[in-house]
Amino acid sequence: MKKNFLISILYTLATTLLLGILYPLAITGLAQVFFPRQANGELITAGEKLVGSHLIGQPFTAPGYFYSRPSAAGSAGYDPTASSGSNLGPTNKALIDRVNVSVQQFQPTNPNTPIPADLVTTSGSGLDPDISPASADFQVPRVAHERRMSEEEVRAFIAKHKKTRQFGLLGEPRVNVLDLNLDLDAMHPTH
Repeated sequence: MKKNFLISILYTLATTLLLGILYPLAITGLAQVFFPRQANGELITAGEKLVGSHLIGQPFTAPGYFYSRPSAAGSAGYDPTASSGSNLGPTNKALIDRVNVSVQQFQPTNPNTPIPADLVTTSGSGLDPDISPASADFQVPRVAHERRMSEEEVRAFIAKHKKTRQFGLLGEPRVNVLDLNLDLDAMHPTH
């Protein structure tokens, strides 16, 4: 019995050392060497100021900006420490009410145009940094008007920031909202 007890303690210590300390350190070190930008959160700076990450969505509420996908992360949304979806089913009244409120907010900005689903529904993480090209296109009239640009100019910015499927088959076409808004600010600041 004593021998089995000692063996179990030694195996616990060995696996803790190997899998709890050495393996994570090795993987972190390799990530820092081969993929430093990704390993450090793909942070975005404007000048000397940290403005966000390519990986985490954030809210944009000013009319001259492209709006992000809604967030259910945390009590106020966009909380990176509370990443999660709403977990509300399609027949849940709270979800239906929230989507209806979002639709009522968006419809006046581009009447008679169907609203893309990702502009009124949250993602699984609640922190999706991207919107679909259709969602970006839906917002063109509002952004163009607020920035005093032509719709064609704004669509050119969207095309510049549109990403295709990874390896031609993974994921969906998308536009990173923070990258797009930062580029617009650099080239055509809001008044």
